Amino acid sequence: MRPERLWADETQSRIANRGEWDRYSDEYQATHGEFLGDAGFIWSPEGTDEGQLKILGDVTNKTVLEIGCGAGQCSRWINQRGGFSVGLDISHRQLQHSLRIDHGADQHVPLVEATGSQLPFGPQTFDIVFSAFGALQFLADEHRVCQEAARVLRPGGRFAFSITHPTRWMFPDDPSEAGLTASQDYWDRTPYVEVDDATGEPAYVEHHRTIGDWVKALHRAGFVLRDLVEPKWPEDHDRTWGGWSRVRGLITPGTAIYVADKA
Repeated sequence: MRPERLWADETQSRIANRGEWDRYSDEYQATHGEFLGDAGFIWSPEGTDEGQLKILGDVTNKTVLEIGCGAGQCSRWINQRGGFSVGLDISHRQLQHSLRIDHGADQHVPLVEATGSQLPFGPQTFDIVFSAFGALQFLADEHRVCQEAARVLRPGGRFAFSITHPTRWMFPDDPSEAGLTASQDYWDRTPYVEVDDATGEPAYVEHHRTIGDWVKALHRAGFVLRDLVEPKWPEDHDRTWGGWSRVRGLITPGTAIYVADKA
């Protein structure tokens, strides 16, 4: 694989990232599964817990859609608290891990293999749509995913999602002190792509938007922004997750959580 900065459309991004997550899912769940819990709701590598933040509010009797559910940990947490959450993911292998956790359990997370840019649900189906880290930055069109969330939400419904903090785009993806030196243009929205040396095709695509890009996309889709949470790294948290670390997290935010309601 060779890293490049080049443009990739929705179809290229979808094909590349489905393949990447199918390949990576076993390692991902082995590495992070205990931290996430089988039925836990962690918004970010900082360990930001929905049980403390209550971004989604009371989920009792609410119909919920999780975009990028992975092994369904967050949806399982919601369903154990009286909600009805459906897990959606582009990766077949990730969904198999959700089935593995559900095997022999009393509750099962309903699963759909699809993309957040084309939700296979009718209008006004859900009370809440959320994505807890790792899905929206892999989609090529932020306006499309916000419009799709608005379409499937009922009036007054909540849309919340966590992403890599946009300012992180300026820095190397390095958890050490070397990752604290800005070296890239914050306003350069050219995607980060890993190209397969054998095929010349994208094998991984990550898209960057500024803080303002997300605000604009939410506004155009008819949302009212309620909060922008920038979790501070806990003093006693010493877990490294990719480019996230205590060294960096005590100085600069690694995650942004957007919280919006459909007007």
